[in-house]
Amino acid sequence: MKAPAVKMEVTCLLLLALIPFHCRGQGVYAPAQAQIVHAGQACVVKEDNISERVYTIREGDTLMLQCLVTGHPRPQVRWTKTAGSASDKFQETSVFNETLRIERVARTQGGRYYCKAENGVGVPAIKSIRVDVQYLDEPVLTVHQTVSDVRGNFYQEKTVFLRCTVNSNPPARFIWKRGSDTLSHSQDNGVDIYEPLYTQGETKVLKLKNLRPQDYASYTCQVSVRNVCGIPDKAITFRLTNTTAPPALKLSVNETLVVNPGDNVTVQCLLTGGDPLPQLQWSHGPGPLPLGALAQGGTLSIPSVQARDSGYYNCTATNNVGNPAKKTVNLLVRSMKNATFQITPDVIKESENIQLGQDLKLSCHVDAVPQEKVTYQWFKNGKPARMSKRLLVTRNDPELPAVTSSLELIDLHFSDYGTYLCVASFPGAPVSDLSVEVNISSETVPPTISVPKGRAVVTVREGSPAELQCEVRGKPRPPVLWSRVDKEAALLPSGLALEETQDGKLRLERVTRDMSGTYRCQTARYNGFNVRPREAQVQLNVQFPPEVEPESQDVRQALGRPVLLRCSLLRGNPQRIATAVWRFKGQLLPPPPVVPAATEAADHADLRLDAVTRDSSGSYECSVSNDVGSAACLFQVSAKAYSPEFYFDTPNPTRSHKLSKNYSYVLQWTQREPDAVDPVLNYRLSVRQLNQHNAMVKAIPVRRVEKGQLLEYLLTDLRVPHSYEIRLTPYTTFGAGDMASRIIHYTEPINSPNLSDNTCHFEDEQICGYTQDLTDNFDWTRQNALTQNPKRSPNTGPPTDISGTPEGYYMFIETSRPRELGDRARLVSPLYNASAKFYCVSFFYHMYGKHIGSLNLLVRSRNKGTLDTHAWSLSGNKGNVWQQAHVPINPSGPFQIIFEGVRGSGYLGDIAIDDVTLKKGECPRKQMDPNKVVVMPGSGAPRQSSLQLWGPMAIFLLALER
Repeated sequence: MKAPAVKMEVTCLLLLALIPFHCRGQGVYAPAQAQIVHAGQACVVKEDNISERVYTIREGDTLMLQCLVTGHPRPQVRWTKTAGSASDKFQETSVFNETLRIERVARTQGGRYYCKAENGVGVPAIKSIRVDVQYLDEPVLTVHQTVSDVRGNFYQEKTVFLRCTVNSNPPARFIWKRGSDTLSHSQDNGVDIYEPLYTQGETKVLKLKNLRPQDYASYTCQVSVRNVCGIPDKAITFRLTNTTAPPALKLSVNETLVVNPGDNVTVQCLLTGGDPLPQLQWSHGPGPLPLGALAQGGTLSIPSVQARDSGYYNCTATNNVGNPAKKTVNLLVRSMKNATFQITPDVIKESENIQLGQDLKLSCHVDAVPQEKVTYQWFKNGKPARMSKRLLVTRNDPELPAVTSSLELIDLHFSDYGTYLCVASFPGAPVSDLSVEVNISSETVPPTISVPKGRAVVTVREGSPAELQCEVRGKPRPPVLWSRVDKEAALLPSGLALEETQDGKLRLERVTRDMSGTYRCQTARYNGFNVRPREAQVQLNVQFPPEVEPESQDVRQALGRPVLLRCSLLRGNPQRIATAVWRFKGQLLPPPPVVPAATEAADHADLRLDAVTRDSSGSYECSVSNDVGSAACLFQVSAKAYSPEFYFDTPNPTRSHKLSKNYSYVLQWTQREPDAVDPVLNYRLSVRQLNQHNAMVKAIPVRRVEKGQLLEYLLTDLRVPHSYEIRLTPYTTFGAGDMASRIIHYTEPINSPNLSDNTCHFEDEQICGYTQDLTDNFDWTRQNALTQNPKRSPNTGPPTDISGTPEGYYMFIETSRPRELGDRARLVSPLYNASAKFYCVSFFYHMYGKHIGSLNLLVRSRNKGTLDTHAWSLSGNKGNVWQQAHVPINPSGPFQIIFEGVRGSGYLGDIAIDDVTLKKGECPRKQMDPNKVVVMPGSGAPRQSSLQLWGPMAIFLLALER
């Protein structure tokens, strides 16, 4: 019976509670170790899912990877990813969490994922797993036809190629059908099926050679990834007829269409051929169709067209036969802007000034659409300029922009001085003329540029506006072009490489430190003399407040020991400390004594505390200024202890007893930097059940704690299956230190491959590592009396688990609809390494109901292949009681145990199991009477009083003291 074992375990737990604290002298700091496991919706999983390195998942499902870590202190986990190809860039996911979860995973998210775990001890642990995302797109079928002359034009041979393309992972399998018949080389000499070169399994071609009458039919391309990840096959069908033809188009307008702004433009794209009926689509380049444009079938309408609507409009017709047909309209909306002029002195004589007796050229240009349709007219002093031997008008000067008009004055005379006007126009179009005026006289001189006195260096504070200025003299005065000098390919704050200003001033709003540097100003070669640009430079100096380190620092020291606080200047402009002010708890401190050797070093400020005391503990602030702004270093000085470091690698920390519904937990920790402050005297432990307000508080005395020393305390009387918040605070002569907290959960141990003698009570969702078989008809269900369906079938199934408490969980099979006679549910254990000749499987079962089927225990051997062997079986109604079975097994190699529930003839056939134990050695010789009822706690059965245990325990404690 189970009761004596229960009493003995309770005795041990009480004994441990009396001796709760233990120290281990060896250091337990250990480098991080990591292991990747997966969960979620993987569709191809190896049997050993712990060591599997490839995770196959269907596109759109949820990807979930977990990085299991060990090491002390607790390692921090970071996930990164590389793409599927070595040529792709490394992608930082920056996920700092042990679990990586991606909803609706996409194909581009496949690749190798890395889990990096580090805790500052040794080198980081890096593990990886490749994620393979499976998908199958809709196939695309295109048809191509060729006609060739055979035997000297005696007759023509027509060949048709049906090309089927699909994107998939893994590569798809192609099946071609004519009607409902599958095609192959061997069955029809008139067909050929092949894969083109360099298509990587994405394309299959069906070639119909020397087309015959029976070849005019419906053809289907079916693609399949063999139902991997449950992805269904897809197909596309095309009907080939004797009229099948590629699309053909024509336009209702010329390929170049010139219109006026404000016109309503309509362009028709007309089909002249194609079977099946092609689909028409309009597009615009660059960018989308204009706002308000309407593309309906083959007609494109643009109301009230504007200059910005100019561009290429493409009409494309597709019917998957041959190549798409495409026609393009170049829409030009008449417009003119940016009228400029240039004065070019005698080029042959390399002159930069206007001189009588030398040649002079005046040029005029506008940016227009269409550029070649612009006409220019020159006027002198308000009258049309007359052509002569000394006055020539030319167009398209190779040294100037295209479609530029030039007025050349040969052998300049005094009478040539005057005002020249250039007028650009579109004849007969409702586009306004543009004009530019040039005055030629003895006062017309080339420009000079300079920086005003005192403006060569402009100093401003960060965030303020700034104005850089260059002065231009000359007649006429050209625009000024600004650019950066000292940074290669650097852009101006406006985002432009070159910025034009008419008054020579570059205005900057809210300058930043990145804008510091040298700026160049130079004269433009338009709207002035076409000569070598004149240039000057201006230096912009942006001042900004200091940046210091540390911004915040926690300083710990034992009572009575000295401390040096240092606030260092990292950067700033000016790069010096003008003033440094220290405060303690907000109160101003007297300036520290100046060290003569440090007067030259103005990059830090120091404060020395001769001894740390309770009165000197607190917050110190050093405010540093560089006359532009200030920054502060914050120091928190104290003698309090650092927080404990919980140890998360305790093997099987949970100890439970099903009948008492209590469990104990081995809490372990180390003390962070114990020698940094005074010795820890004791710990304050607080234990609070989640969702409860009250907490149990206890003091744990300790002796001197060494760095790396593992401390532990046994928490008892914790209620199954509740979780608890644990708070642990160290105390020194200074007082309370930093508190550490963690949540502990009730978990049942997952049996390791080397087999630990643990009983599985199914009290947590992990169900001790058991998994549902993927090849059975339905699944086992975990439930307790509180989660039972209130409408469940009566007269079958257990009311509670083996403990008789409503919170206790068990596993059962639900045999109501849609279950049918003979349906099987299998629950599979973890994989165990066989290290003994004999094992005993013990478990409780509940088989109550008039339609009870069978409960089978199978052993799955993994020695050579996979072999399932029946070890135990029971059928029929056994009453509304829990009963125990002991089943001996002798596996020859690695093995798993399987509980198989088989549905009987009706719905009153629920079967349940609980408290499964697998132990080395033979089973008890005296088997439990299968009809004997297991006595539940609280049923009135005799039980040894806990008071009777104090005598033996007191004797044991006295012996320990002696």
